[in-house]
Amino acid sequence: MSSLQDLLAKRAALEQEIEVTQKRERQDAITKVKALMSEYGLSVADLSTKSTGGKAGATKGAKVAPKYRNAATGDTWSGRGLQPKWLKAALASGKKISDFAI
Repeated sequence: MSSLQDLLAKRAALEQEIEVTQKRERQDAITKVKALMSEYGLSVADLSTKSTGGKAGATKGAKVAPKYRNAATGDTWSGRGLQPKWLKAALASGKKISDFAI
């Protein structure tokens, strides 16, 4: 049975070996990426653009201007997604959606 000191020494040796291996594999990966970039004439800027030309992700998550406003409360709705409760209630009471258009 190994003593605590032996186990700690083995762990330290393994951690050092892991670190050396990680650095070597990382350097190998960098070398491969640089070779591919050189082969295809790519720059770092090319890596940051999307394959769709960068247009698809540019508007994702962006705020949309409201199209409808509740004059009584000032609540707004962009026309996307589910209708808010205030608009559903107003439509159910007979009002038209065009009454709330901004």
